[in-house]
Amino acid sequence: MKVSEIFDSLKKKIFSPVYFFYGEEPFYIDELTGYMEKNVLDEASREFNQNTVYGLDVTAREVADLSRRFPMMGDYQLVIVKEAQNIQNFDALADYIDHPMDTTILVVNYKYRKLDKRKSLYKKLSKSKKVVLFESSRVYDNQIPAWISERVHLLGHTITPKSEMMLAEYLGADLSRINNELNKLTINLQPGQAITEDLIERYIGISKDFNVFELQKALGKRDIFHALRIIRYFEANPKQNPLQMVNVLLFTYFMKVLLYHQLKNENNNTIASKLGVSPFFLNDYRVAAQNFSPAKVKEIISGIRQLDLKSKGFGATDTTSYGPLKEWVFRLVA
Repeated sequence: MKVSEIFDSLKKKIFSPVYFFYGEEPFYIDELTGYMEKNVLDEASREFNQNTVYGLDVTAREVADLSRRFPMMGDYQLVIVKEAQNIQNFDALADYIDHPMDTTILVVNYKYRKLDKRKSLYKKLSKSKKVVLFESSRVYDNQIPAWISERVHLLGHTITPKSEMMLAEYLGADLSRINNELNKLTINLQPGQAITEDLIERYIGISKDFNVFELQKALGKRDIFHALRIIRYFEANPKQNPLQMVNVLLFTYFMKVLLYHQLKNENNNTIASKLGVSPFFLNDYRVAAQNFSPAKVKEIISGIRQLDLKSKGFGATDTTSYGPLKEWVFRLVA
């Protein structure tokens, strides 16, 4: 079942006896659990009928026993198990899954790992009509711009392609962090207002002109002077643009340029999908591929690896200096 379908049912007060949220990406697990914590029971019922326990403090059998209690002065009791991945011998809950209480809503918050699909617990969870089983899969770096676009849409706004990339490059793959920044941003917007680079600069603090995305674009065009201006800005604002992060993002960018060389005879939508970028940015990769042969791109990637090692203290005494990066930019266009 999809997240949107689960939320739709919850908002309609259509409940199942068991909800099991698991997976490597904690964001949706925590979001669903938090919503149920605040909205399943009314405020008066929570004191008597809502119990939250943590995996380090309980056994699977204790969770089952707690779930078999009857509610007091209400239709349901809500049992929430947070950090359930810390419970030993979780299979002991299998008997309860077979015969759950219709007056209990059990929510299991099982984060950072997958369930073993060979075990009886997973088989019971996946086959039971009384269980909502949801796997929160990891969102990879190349999926982040699309995730941002979808999240912005849910918040009632639109976002420009460049703004998507600015946020993705700056915030990385931490969905909770991205969501928090989007919530802070949209508080300041009118309903339906589009998120632009200017608004991101104003409310999140990412420069629309001096960011890693613009640095990549300048390097792809072999525009050394603009690239050095951006790096000087990074030097003046190292907390917003840590050297190690810049190196990683440049590495990712040139890996995509190398991939573009292999894909350039395919159609634009296929190339964009495999690169994990909007078709809006394909021309940037096309220009970079024209300026740098596959052999040169491989040389560039090797140079970025050396930069990354120096930024981590291998072969350099000052791991915060942008000097090696500037020297590398000069060699880039040689």
